Amino acid sequence: MAPLFSKSLIALALSMAATTLCAAPALAAEANQPVKAKAKAKTKKAKSAKAEEGAIKPIAHEDEPDVTDNTVSNYTCELNNSVTVYRSTKDEEHIGLRWKKRLHRLTRVGTSTGAQRFENRNYGLVWINIPSKAMLLDSRLNRQLANECKDPEATEFVPQAPVSPPENVTKR
Repeated sequence: MAPLFSKSLIALALSMAATTLCAAPALAAEANQPVKAKAKAKTKKAKSAKAEEGAIKPIAHEDEPDVTDNTVSNYTCELNNSVTVYRSTKDEEHIGLRWKKRLHRLTRVGTSTGAQRFENRNYGLVWINIPSKAMLLDSRLNRQLANECKDPEATEFVPQAPVSPPENVTKR
C-alpha cells in the first residue's frame, strides 16, 4: 500500500510543478504591465458598460410613428422621469411612446387581467397601464425604466368617507 501512496504523491507533485511552470510566463507578463494601464482599461470597461446599460439599442431600424391628430397624455414618474403617450382613436392596437427624446411605436398585447399592455420587441420596451399607475420596462435587461407613472390630467382616486351601517341593523 505504501508504494501506491508514494507514486500518487510523486505524480501529484509533478503535475503541480508543471502547472506552476506553465502559468509563470503569464503571471510575469501581467506583473510587468504598468499599473496605470490596468486602471485605464478598467475605467474604459466600466464606462462602456454604463453606456450600454443606459442606452436602449434596437435590433432592427424602425421609423418613428406619426403622432399627428392623436390624444396626448403626459405621465410624471418617480426619479423625475417622464413619459408621453400618444393614442389614436382610429388605431386602438398601437400607441406612440416618447421616452428619452425618442418616439417608439408599441403594439397592444392581450392580458387576462384587464391591464393595458403595449410592447415594442425591437427595443425591448413594455408599457403597462393600470388605472392607478403605469410603468415602463426594459424586457431585454429585465428592469424598470420608469415606475409609478401617473397622468395628472386623469381623474385621481378620491377615497370616500366610511359608510355607517343602516340604523335598523343591531350591533352584536
